Amino acid sequence: MTRFAGPGDSPGFLLWHVTLAWQRRIRQTLEPLGLTHVQFVLLACCWWLETHGTPPRQQELAAQAGTDIKMTSQVIARLEAAGLVTRTVDAGDTRAKLVRLTEKGRDLAGRAVTAVERVDTEMFGAEAGPLLRTLRSVLDAE
Repeated sequence: MTRFAGPGDSPGFLLWHVTLAWQRRIRQTLEPLGLTHVQFVLLACCWWLETHGTPPRQQELAAQAGTDIKMTSQVIARLEAAGLVTRTVDAGDTRAKLVRLTEKGRDLAGRAVTAVERVDTEMFGAEAGPLLRTLRSVLDAE
């Protein structure tokens, strides 16, 4: 027995469908830019970390994005092959690799972030404060 009158009354069920709809829109938005969703997330996180500090280590980039370190390495290798990022050995820790955006990567990241933010605004509204607070509180409870 459920406490909901129907699936549409279940927050988890609605979140699942909203997530699917949002992922579909993001995929459609990023496809013309030649990026997958995970490539975008890593490129955007690299851009954010670079502009707010120093070039991130690959492990820091994975932590920021919430992605598996091995998968991150594979995706970064693809972004590197596409000329969007470079990886260099960190002089402070030779086991670590620093990830830096190329000019091409910086340009693409900026265009992609703008496009994704437009989708977010269209789907969730320009004033998403209450939604953000709810989502943050759910994550903080984890």
